[in-house]
Amino acid sequence: MKTATMPPLRVDPELRQAAEDVLHENESLSMFMEAALREGIARRRLQREFVARGLASRDQAHRDNEYFDADDVHAELENMLDAARKAR
Repeated sequence: MKTATMPPLRVDPELRQAAEDVLHENESLSMFMEAALREGIARRRLQREFVARGLASRDQAHRDNEYFDADDVHAELENMLDAARKAR
């Protein structure tokens, strides 16, 4: 597969310096930017899927007319956390 180039990215000199300051040993600025782009894409995909699941859940609740009180859900989650902490 051939590689493609990304458009040039113009940034403030301070931002470029900040990026260079956090590079790992033997890591280039291009490698850092590619990793950041990949992570951003993955994060956006996860976010999109999360929103889609939430909307589907909302629609299902509307169809079933089945809703749960937020305080009850929070209490149940708190109980689950307490149980998990005690199990450690």
